[in-house]
Amino acid sequence: MKLFAIKTPISLQWAVGSLLAAALVWPMAAQAAKGKVAPAKTAAGKSAERKKNATAKKSVAAKKAVGTARSKSSKRDLVAKTSQKKSTRLSRAEERKQQRLARGSASPAKTRVAKGSKSRTVVASSRAKSAFVRVSMSPRVSTGERLGLRNSDDALDLNSSVALVVDQLTGEVLFSKNDAAVLPIASLTKLMTGLVLADANLPMDEMITITSDDVDTVKNSRSRLAVGTTASRGEMMHLALMSSENRAAHALGRTYPGGLTHFIRLMNAKARDLGMNDTRYVDPTGLMSQNQSSARDLATLVSAAYQRPILRDLSTSPSHELDLGNRTLQYNNSNRLIRNPEWDIGLQKTGYISEAGRCLVMQANVAGRQLIMVFLDASGRSGRAQDAERVRHWVEAQGYRRSAARPQG
Repeated sequence: MKLFAIKTPISLQWAVGSLLAAALVWPMAAQAAKGKVAPAKTAAGKSAERKKNATAKKSVAAKKAVGTARSKSSKRDLVAKTSQKKSTRLSRAEERKQQRLARGSASPAKTRVAKGSKSRTVVASSRAKSAFVRVSMSPRVSTGERLGLRNSDDALDLNSSVALVVDQLTGEVLFSKNDAAVLPIASLTKLMTGLVLADANLPMDEMITITSDDVDTVKNSRSRLAVGTTASRGEMMHLALMSSENRAAHALGRTYPGGLTHFIRLMNAKARDLGMNDTRYVDPTGLMSQNQSSARDLATLVSAAYQRPILRDLSTSPSHELDLGNRTLQYNNSNRLIRNPEWDIGLQKTGYISEAGRCLVMQANVAGRQLIMVFLDASGRSGRAQDAERVRHWVEAQGYRRSAARPQG
């Protein structure tokens, strides 16, 4: 029994030691098996590891380079595709443009004219807004220029081909230049339009409406009186005589009792009654070049029109506001001399179409004399006004000498 008691502690010690050793060795073995506990590195192992890391870095750099190259290539492809799309769009746009041009060539072209001193440029555009054809051509010449009247010399060096200055009270001719020539008179026609209306004693408050019949299809002139605009006969006369409003003048003739044809017939009958044998009217506006007269006949017309107070007042009005309810139109006198305080004008009318040139007739008090002035086919926008100024200064220089010599042209 003692012997057993002695051996037992030794076995226990051995067993305990074995267990402790196993407990220490087994975790290390397990960790080694999983690779978490690396063996001590040698110099050769470290060198191999460095090479491996360098190789990995080169591989990453190579992949980045390949990725960059691919990205640049993709961008180039995208730019090429975009450029190709733009080119396709441009080619399609060009194709559509050619189609519009082809369609437009079959339709009437609208023409805008830019006038120059020696030539003019005609810009013809079809329905395609981008279609322009520029053609250089000679400017339109007036009838007076075509007849050589502008080459006539005169003592006052006037711009007008035709001029006549008459003393209204005595009939004395103070100045004349080609006064027998028969030429287109443009909107001077409206003075006869007003005379026929004034003598008809029609109600001036009667309302007149602008229709499509009043739109100018001869010269395609513009008007602020839109189709459907309604105003009184008196206001239509005011605009026709003061601002040379074409639609107003045409509406006045169209709405005259008996119609437009009858009204034109009355215009020509009035001319014959006044002894205006060189005069012919074909419309109430003067837009047609067949409206023709001579300076002598026009002086007679001015003298007759001056006897009607309504024509004096309306033709010399500086301006007029036309109230249309939803808007107001401001009109000014077409004769700039009306606003000149140095002038005392009793009646006036201006006119212009290319065949007639710039025209002007006036009754004015100059140097104490009541004068009638007629200027036809003046060159330049200011030519007729300049001629009137030259005549006024010339008459003023003559004073009251009624027997002053009459320049001939």
